Amino acid sequence: MGFYRRHVQPRLLAAALGDAATGEIRRRVCAGLTGDVLELGYGSGLNQPHLPPAVSSIVAVEPSAVALELAAGRRAASTVPVSLVGDDAQRLGLPDDHVDAVLCTWTLCAVPDPVAALREVRRVLRPGGSLHLVEHGLAPDASVARAQRRCSGLNRRVAGCVLDRDVASLVERVGLTWASLDRYYEPGRPRSARYFYEGRATA
Repeated sequence: MGFYRRHVQPRLLAAALGDAATGEIRRRVCAGLTGDVLELGYGSGLNQPHLPPAVSSIVAVEPSAVALELAAGRRAASTVPVSLVGDDAQRLGLPDDHVDAVLCTWTLCAVPDPVAALREVRRVLRPGGSLHLVEHGLAPDASVARAQRRCSGLNRRVAGCVLDRDVASLVERVGLTWASLDRYYEPGRPRSARYFYEGRATA
């Protein structure tokens, strides 16, 4: 991992995903979380202030040591304990049926094999548990989808993520069932990077 990916990219992502509008989305996605929660891509801890009181603990997956350093203040200010379980969402070091919920915010786009990660989510969720998710992904408009495919390589190098994954289909492919799903363009941003899938899926 080069200097840019190790030191610069985590700081850019923390700034880009830390605005008020994104915080409101995080609040909605975190609503209803209870018990022991696995968070894929803990990052700089931007979800921590939005966790409901019913959350007992966060088990975090995060590959970036810099992001975890940036999260230190948010962890210290929160009553919810955080433990790091590993750095690879595709291979979770957890037993089956281990967590009550999984939280995933703008993370699957950066995972090389999102199906493998979602299969692990399905495995570690207790029966009846839920995946709370927001991701950017493939847009329904053909012109936007073409722009996503053209820009995806550059975006992966700069921001570390793929723009054109069909998130709804990926979740369904591993046997999770959507309980709710909203799809929309986030206002005020380039449409190619801001078509969002936001919802909950149950095991």
